Amino acid sequence: MDNTDQYLLNFKGYNFDLPVVDVDFLENLEDFEIRDDDVFIVTYPKSGTIWAQQILSLIYFEGHRSRTEIVKTIDRVPFLEYNIHKMDFLERPSPRLFCTHLPYYLVPKGLKSKKAKIIYIYRNPKDVLTSYFHFSNLILAMQATNNMEEFLEKFLDGKVVGSLWFDHIRNWYKYRHDFNILFMMYEEMKMDLRSSVLKISHFLEKELSEEDLEAVVKQATFTNMKSDPKANYNDILRNEVGTRNDGHFMRKGDAQGFMRVKVFRVPLIPWPVH
Repeated sequence: MDNTDQYLLNFKGYNFDLPVVDVDFLENLEDFEIRDDDVFIVTYPKSGTIWAQQILSLIYFEGHRSRTEIVKTIDRVPFLEYNIHKMDFLERPSPRLFCTHLPYYLVPKGLKSKKAKIIYIYRNPKDVLTSYFHFSNLILAMQATNNMEEFLEKFLDGKVVGSLWFDHIRNWYKYRHDFNILFMMYEEMKMDLRSSVLKISHFLEKELSEEDLEAVVKQATFTNMKSDPKANYNDILRNEVGTRNDGHFMRKGDAQGFMRVKVFRVPLIPWPVH
C-alpha cells in the first residue's frame, strides 16, 4: 500500500478515498462472503451511482416505492468499500443490495460464482469528468483543483479516486464472462428510463406491476430524486463528510454535456453491447 497524498490510498494499484475507506476491510475484502441473491451496482465515480441506488431501492422495497418508510437510499444500498454508517453487512437480511466503485480484480471472489447479480453503469467520460470536477471541489474528503484543465490532467493520469476511467470500464467488460452482469448506459437510461427500469427488473427477476413500474419511473427521475431527502446525499455530505461550499451532491445529471476545456481523444474500447 502507498499513501500517494492525504486524499488517496493506493491499494493493489487502485486509488481509494483515504479519509473514508476502512483499510482493514480492504485487506479482507477478497474473502467477503457473497450470498447467491446479493445484488451489486458497479460504477466508476460520478457515473449514475445514486440513480441506480434509488432505482434498486424502488424495485425491491415496497415501503420505499409507496413512501411509507423513511430509510435513506444509502442505507438500503450501502457502499461496500465506504461503509460510512458502519453497518454490519453480515447481519443484513437477504437480499442484500450493495454499490461499489471497485475494479473487477478487487471484488470479493464469491462474485465469480455467477449467482449474485451485478449491474454495471457506464457514462460518457466527458460528463463523468465534468461532474467529478465539481464534486471533488465540493467535499472535504477529496482534493480540490483550481480549474478544469488541472483536474483533466489528474483524471487522464488516473490520479483520482477510482483511478483510470479507461481501465475501469474496459476491464469490467473484458472480464464480463466471469460474472453475472448487466451493462447499462447512463445516456440510454436518460433517454428511456421506463425501458431501462424494465430491463433492470427483468435481469433481477423482479417483475413489476404496471402501477409499480410507473411509481419507480416517476420517483427515479432526476428532478424527483433531487427533492427527495432519502435519495439525495446533501445532508450526509454536510453533516457527516463535510463540504467546502453550498453546492449539491446531485447537480444537473446531464448527458453529453459540453466541456470547456481542450478536447481529449478517448481511445477506442469495446463498448458494452446489449
